[in-house]
Amino acid sequence: MNIIASTVVLTVGHPAASSRFFTSHLGFREVLAADDVIHLARDDAATDLVVRRCDAQTHPVRQRTAHAEVMVSFTVTDLSAEHERLRREGAPITMPLRQEPWGEWVLQLLDPNGVVIQIVEWVPPVGA
Repeated sequence: MNIIASTVVLTVGHPAASSRFFTSHLGFREVLAADDVIHLARDDAATDLVVRRCDAQTHPVRQRTAHAEVMVSFTVTDLSAEHERLRREGAPITMPLRQEPWGEWVLQLLDPNGVVIQIVEWVPPVGA
């Protein structure tokens, strides 16, 4: 297998709301916007995102009843500066910036459709 690209598909109630969140706060741009589906991308190593509407026509009952919690995680440099920028913008920060015992700095956001966004910076723990 030779994977040449990756995309995460988020099935949500309101694709336009998620698109506004990702373009306003996380630097994505709309590559394609069609009926009930929006393709988002960045010019760096971030995985592309597709947000599409979940309804009876696009998702059979079998698919709509299987629920999984989804978290999209982005690793960045200078998370402290990103935290300040997001706070100034009024982004919905649900877990403030903190350092985990294993060295990871992390914060979490919530998009308008309930998708958890985790932004991390890896810092070696003291003594490592």
